[in-house]
Amino acid sequence: MSYFDVASSAPLHPVARQALQASLDEGWADPARLYREGRRARLLLDAAREAAAEAVGCRPDELSFTSSGTVAAHSGVAGALAGRRRVGRHLVVSGVEHSSVLHSAASHEAAGGTVTEVGVDRAGAVSPDAYTAALRPDTALACLQSANHEVGTEQPVAEVASACRAAGVPLLVDAAQSLPWGRVGGEWSLLAASAHKWGGPAGVGLLVVRKGVRFAARGPADERESGRAPGFENIPAVVAAAASLRAVQAEAAEEGARLRELTERIRARVPGLVPDVEVVGDPERRLPHLVTFSCLYVDGETVLHELDRAGFSVSSGSSCTSSTLTPSHVLKAMGVLSEGNVRVSLPRGTQEAEVERFLEVLPGVVASVREQLGAPVAPVKGAESASLVVDALGKRCPLPVIELAKVIGDVPVGGTVTVLADDEAARLDIPAWCEMRGQEYVGEEPADHGAAYVVRRSS
Repeated sequence: MSYFDVASSAPLHPVARQALQASLDEGWADPARLYREGRRARLLLDAAREAAAEAVGCRPDELSFTSSGTVAAHSGVAGALAGRRRVGRHLVVSGVEHSSVLHSAASHEAAGGTVTEVGVDRAGAVSPDAYTAALRPDTALACLQSANHEVGTEQPVAEVASACRAAGVPLLVDAAQSLPWGRVGGEWSLLAASAHKWGGPAGVGLLVVRKGVRFAARGPADERESGRAPGFENIPAVVAAAASLRAVQAEAAEEGARLRELTERIRARVPGLVPDVEVVGDPERRLPHLVTFSCLYVDGETVLHELDRAGFSVSSGSSCTSSTLTPSHVLKAMGVLSEGNVRVSLPRGTQEAEVERFLEVLPGVVASVREQLGAPVAPVKGAESASLVVDALGKRCPLPVIELAKVIGDVPVGGTVTVLADDEAARLDIPAWCEMRGQEYVGEEPADHGAAYVVRRSS
């Protein structure tokens, strides 16, 4: 079995396993106590904090261990907003942040605050100028991930951090995906990360608050972790998290170059092996181990199941793989195809033979799923009518696009096809299909149920 989903969670690193086992016998006592067992536990906790701080590039007393990366993000956003409440209640985020940050933003807005969401380009990156323009005199906090968790695009953190500092606004960076590959550059103010993303144990997060940043922890006061993460520290897990972070960063240059070559191979060859595929994310400014592509006329959930049966564990941002039946907010913000989305994130040690076998298996899997769904093999030409209406109401991703593809050849060049659909993914996937197939997307019109998407045949 080839596990290709480390962007979700990485296997436990050997160094983490060793550190965890070694500290179980010494790190069980209360590090706040002054007797022998407590002092031993305190030594382990302090050493872990120093090691993690060195890897992050901060002072040890600026770093707190939390119970997860999500808790770190929630606490960081809430604490910074509360600490600067006299400045204002305006929050700036990008449209592709991790759900933990966007949920914090939604909670802030529900409590009466204001939020500005900065859009991204088709590669998934924010413009530093657009981000700077979103800052206001009443902006209390800005948030920007260092690299995207779904498409791997790296964000211009240093440029945005510089603009935020000039405006007197602290910047919180979600570094969960990039920290294993090295420190985050720029003059950021707060940082959140999660140990299970780099091969540490689950249940350990990092929250860094630079000296001088106004921060007011939410909830009842607690004397542990500078009052920012209440509760008894899981010292063996913290030790393992810090040790594995140092280990993966030490391996990052060599392993990153090797994995970048493998993901570049996937990026280059998939479009030639599978017709009607869009590779998404920035081709250059990206994480070395992650590549994402979307396939037309494919049910993403079925593709994932078939790849699993073939021995590959991958992830997807397609609406048909989610419980909400809505496409990934990241793909939606980018304006790219969401149906048939496949995210491949390679773990350290992935062999060339595994990638080659994936490339051998993928075309057959996609072709099989397309055949099951009745997707067109080639444009269908029939008796031409100036306009057609396709009723795809009640049909889910990718069926509305399949129905459109089947009839586009039945109208003359300049004719239109109107697709009636009530699937949220159609709003994203029909325009993306038009761009991929060289057709003109006229726009969306109101309909009795759902919406009417109008496409004009251009070729």
